[in-house]
Amino acid sequence: MQPRNMSMSGVVDLAAVKAAQEAKAKAEQARAEAARQGGGTVPGVSQSSLVIDVDEAGFEREVLQRSTEVPVVIDFWAEWCEPCKQLSPLLEGLAREYNGRFVLAKIDVDANQMLMQQFGVQGIPAVFAVVAGQALPLFQGAAPVEQIRQTLDQLIQVGEERFGLTGLVVDPDAEGGAQQEAPVAEVPAGPHDALLEAAVQALDAGDLAGAVQAYRNVLNDDPANTEAKLGLAQAELLQRVQGLDAQQVRKDAADRPSDVAAQIAAADLDLVGGHVEDAFGRLIEAVRRTAGDDRDAARVRLLELLEVVGSDDPRVTAARTQLARVLF
Repeated sequence: MQPRNMSMSGVVDLAAVKAAQEAKAKAEQARAEAARQGGGTVPGVSQSSLVIDVDEAGFEREVLQRSTEVPVVIDFWAEWCEPCKQLSPLLEGLAREYNGRFVLAKIDVDANQMLMQQFGVQGIPAVFAVVAGQALPLFQGAAPVEQIRQTLDQLIQVGEERFGLTGLVVDPDAEGGAQQEAPVAEVPAGPHDALLEAAVQALDAGDLAGAVQAYRNVLNDDPANTEAKLGLAQAELLQRVQGLDAQQVRKDAADRPSDVAAQIAAADLDLVGGHVEDAFGRLIEAVRRTAGDDRDAARVRLLELLEVVGSDDPRVTAARTQLARVLF
């Protein structure tokens, strides 16, 4: 069972853009209701529901769906793993300490081999996160608590800034682990909400040209709109690879390593297929071995693909460093 609406290794996930919009709307509703009640508490979850055991059957509901509301940290562990016996209680304590800013999902690898393989877990303990349907590796092995806190703080910041995830409201009087829905309040629509929704609807309908235009319409009025910039970069990428003969593109790139156009087309396919580092490396090599217009074309395409993946991804940081070394 491949988890649905999920990027396991950087594959372009347009569903996450839609999930981000829905998550932002939900968070705004909760804040508006709290303000309407004069700062009162929005009905929330119990502390016991911040740490959950997850198996393959419940993965989509407990992790993927939940990740559109709050970052989900995954602890891959096993009974025989001695380091796990140190790390797991530490993560459980941090989940309670952070009080709803993230949820901890514990996965026993012995009972859930398929999930272990899908995440590419090489050894345990291994800790991943899922944010708005997208998987992120955090760290492997035991780690000092302060280092873990720094990692969690960065994860929460990414969830807030990129996807509008403000976490769950924890009710100390709540019974059981069932999550309660926040009351729906009327929230004024943002100036570009209709255009962003039109872009998502176009993507759902397979109308890539319509999605591209809708995102451009937002950026014409608000050039700094992060959601529109991400959506436009992803929609343009999918538009470029639509109708390509993948086998022929890869053959051309292999046969003509000095052909920048062939390398650019292959890099687009690499990224859409989830081969992020291959895409970046191919274009960095093209920049290194060319000059003039060819070099500039490879550089510009690399910057566009970096935008698709997002600046919070460590592979983007590494690629920018490598590009700088090649250029200077």
